[in-house]
Formats: sequence, C-alpha cells, structure tokens
Amino acid sequence: MTGQGRRPTLRDIAERCGISEAAASFALNGRPGVSEATRRRVLEVVEELDWTPHPAARALTGAGSSTVGFVVARDARDVGTELFFHRLMTGMQTVLSGRHYGLLFQVVADVDEEIATYQKWWHERRVDGVVLVDLRQDDPRPAAVAALGLPGVVAGGPDPGGHLPSVPVDDAAAMRAVMGHLRERGHDHVAYLSGTAAMLHVHRRIESFERTGHDLGFAGLRTLSTDFSAAAGERATETALTATPRPTGLIYDNEVLAVAGLDVVRRHALRIPDDVAVVVWEDTPVCTALRPALTALRRDAVGFGADVARRLLNLLDGEPPTEPAELVPVLVTRASTRCVNSPQDQEG
Repeated sequence: MTGQGRRPTLRDIAERCGISEAAASFALNGRPGVSEATRRRVLEVVEELDWTPHPAARALTGAGSSTVGFVVARDARDVGTELFFHRLMTGMQTVLSGRHYGLLFQVVADVDEEIATYQKWWHERRVDGVVLVDLRQDDPRPAAVAALGLPGVVAGGPDPGGHLPSVPVDDAAAMRAVMGHLRERGHDHVAYLSGTAAMLHVHRRIESFERTGHDLGFAGLRTLSTDFSAAAGERATETALTATPRPTGLIYDNEVLAVAGLDVVRRHALRIPDDVAVVVWEDTPVCTALRPALTALRRDAVGFGADVARRLLNLLDGEPPTEPAELVPVLVTRASTRCVNSPQDQEG
C-alpha cells in the first residue's frame, strides 16, 4: 500500500501484482513478454491506485509530455495588465484541454532567456511544442526553436525567415482601416503611440501608418514608441500634446497606454472627441467602460488562441504545415472619434 498522500509509482504496481517493474511497464505499454492475465491484473491495479505516469517517465519512453510551452519576453507587470495575453491563453487552453494537454507559461526578461528556456525544456522533455509571440526584427528565436527540432507556431506572424508556421494577423490592413476612419472624420494631424518598435507587428503597423498617412494626404504624422507600459504611455501622450501643431487624433497600441494617455488629455483640458479623437488597437471591456467609450480594433483573441493551439496540435499530429489566411481586426467605432452631428456609431 502506498503511503498517505504519496503518489503511487510503477514499483507500487509491480509489488501489488508480484512482478518486476519491467514486466509492469511492458504490460502498461502493450509490449510483448507478459501474459494476457498479467496485463489484465496490472490494469486492474492501475485503476485501484488511480495511477498516472509521471511526465518525465512518459518523456523517457517517447510518449511525450502532453504539454505546450508559452514564453513571453516582457516585463511581468505589463503582461499581467494586458488583457490580450489572458484571452490568448484562455483560447489556447480551451483547445489543449480537449486533447488533455497542459499549458506551461513563463515570463522572462529577454529573448536570450527565452531561447535558454526552450533549450532547457526540450532537453528535459518538458514540452512537446511551443507558441512564440512578439517576433522582433532579425529575431533569433524561430531559427533556434527549429534547430532544436522543437515544434513551434508563431502567434501573429508570419515568420520572415520561414522557420516556423504561424497564425498571421494583417496589422497593415488594420492600420489602414484606422487611418481611413480618422481621415473621414476630418483629422489631418495624427500621432501613433506604438509599442516597442523592434517588434515585427509594431514595425508593420508603423510602416502602414506612415504609408497610409501619405497616401491619404495627412498633413502631420508622428510615431512615439513605448514599452507598452502605463508610464511610457503617459510620457508619450505628454510629448504628443505639447507638439506644434498638436495632433487631433491619437492611436494607442493597447488599452494600458490609452488609459494612461487619457489622464494626460484631461490635464490639458482637452475634450474627447471635440479636441482630440482616440483610437485603441485592442478592444477590451475598458474601452466601453470609459466615457466617452473608445473606438477600438476588435479581434477575437480567445478564438485566435484556439486557432494557434489547433495549428500546433496539427503539427504534433504530423500534418503538413499550411499558411492560413491573415486575420484582420475589425474597427468598432464609438464616441471617442465621433464628430458633432455625425451618424450613430457602433456601440458594440
């Protein structure tokens, strides 16, 4: 009998059946060398003891860990306050749990530490595959993961180097929708308060912001890069609003930056949207809780996470990688960009 509170082991099963550990292992894994009666007895004891194999032991037998790894190289405080990551992981877990996979999540300081984490996990057979986010320019992570032979999927790619498949998002098309909306509302000077410019998705947004602004004939465009934190959002908004000419439209890369920026807007005694219009890249409940409600880009982050998990599981099942169509966030217009006497906007 196992000790109180102690996890039963393969040795416990073998002793209960009066056989060797090797024979018990053969019986559990369907290998030849044991009789059918012994196999049935081992399975009965497994059920009695409510035994499950230890993940490390499963990995050593080639059975896999039934775990997917997810590492984010950002400040932990920023990850904790940005709703996108919570929604992404929720979506991933809804699919993974259906296949009895777990999600191993870790926040690290930088890309080098992220690569070291993948190497450690793969060496220890802790995960069967990984999900990557926030690709940088000249990012070494996809190549490092591919070199390990570790299956991986990029959430929000594509991977420029072609090392890993992705579930891509068309950030350029989303920015075009935002810029077209502001132009229609009569805005001529706009500031984009972006995240870290070294990140590929932010870089694509900046390029689209500048290209679309030029094509639509905006008189003034300015990009102010941040680290996605509230403090950076406050500083960038102050810089934008003290410029000459002052922008009449502000685009924020997430809700954390926007909330911090709105405090600065109010300190300058500016009215939204009469003096300055506000658009947020990520639609969250914060956008509708504020007054005025904020125009925002909506993407189904939970559904996106589910798509990412399905794509990784397909890889683990040996299906050939295919590149899906790019997802395009939908602009939901609300009071923060409404003009006087304008038609009713979407309030959803």
